[in-house]
Amino acid sequence: MTTSNPHASPAKSCCGPDCCSAETAAEHAAEPAAADIRDRVREGYAEIARSGAWSGVRPASARTQKSSCCGSGGDTGGGGCCGPATLTPDQVAQAVGYASSDLSHLPDGANMGLSCGNPTALASLRPGETVLDLGSGAGFDCFIAGPKVGPTGRVIGVDMTPDMLAKARRNLAPYRARSGLDNIEFRLGEIENIPVADSSVDVVISNCVLNLSPDKPRVWKEIARVLKPGGRVAVSDLALLRPLPDAVRADLEALVGCIAGAELIENTERSIRAAGLTDLVLTRKPDYIKAMSDWQDPLYQRMLGQLPEGTTTADFITSLEITARKPA
Repeated sequence: MTTSNPHASPAKSCCGPDCCSAETAAEHAAEPAAADIRDRVREGYAEIARSGAWSGVRPASARTQKSSCCGSGGDTGGGGCCGPATLTPDQVAQAVGYASSDLSHLPDGANMGLSCGNPTALASLRPGETVLDLGSGAGFDCFIAGPKVGPTGRVIGVDMTPDMLAKARRNLAPYRARSGLDNIEFRLGEIENIPVADSSVDVVISNCVLNLSPDKPRVWKEIARVLKPGGRVAVSDLALLRPLPDAVRADLEALVGCIAGAELIENTERSIRAAGLTDLVLTRKPDYIKAMSDWQDPLYQRMLGQLPEGTTTADFITSLEITARKPA
């Protein structure tokens, strides 16, 4: 038998007069969907961390496994912004603008072929700056940013996947040994609730991660919160030129592959401006998507069969460079 507390406040019902607005009902309905998306993305990237790379670029020893990070078997998995099937992780990084000199000093396994741009170059990092990498994975961009900000600078990587975080932290010792620097740390957290203090970061970077969030407007508000006045953003991501067909949107592998969660460019711009960021520049980089198709990436090839006749993936998706600034 249960008893009630006579002093307790009356419980609110989403259907009652206290909260039955359409907006509130929609928020309640959206919550499970957002949590489910996060769980699926976390599970997919945990498998990437354990296997060593996205299925399309994983080492030969890992390619013999029968499961991909999205649960598909055999040769049906692979690709997406997380790397084409025919290239190594280093080749992917070089294709999106990383210098071979940056890649040669990385700890083993830090580069997993997950890039769709080069935000560290876009940010023009300077010595002494504090840099925050959202969705830092195995630490790829953090380990490149560390030497650029030097011994007086600091790099904070945030990732919501414990397996990725563990992999990144294991790479700290070889990074310190090679660079002589101790200026990087990794924190567990979601990019919708960044575990960083207000106005404490000079630069926020992110590489093909923001599109995975189920609440992108909140991410941009969080970015504005943690930036110092005058701080800046440099993000490489995938974005939509036009809405994707429902079949692609529903594809789990496309979600983990940074496609199904991508936002229309105009919606991205709206979210950034609503967060209060200024000096916004959005630069489309269509060559990345065209190259993925030319490389016969499995995910992009499968998408072609779900697109309207006469169209290609490049008609729907682009790699997008985003720079903006928090007013001083």
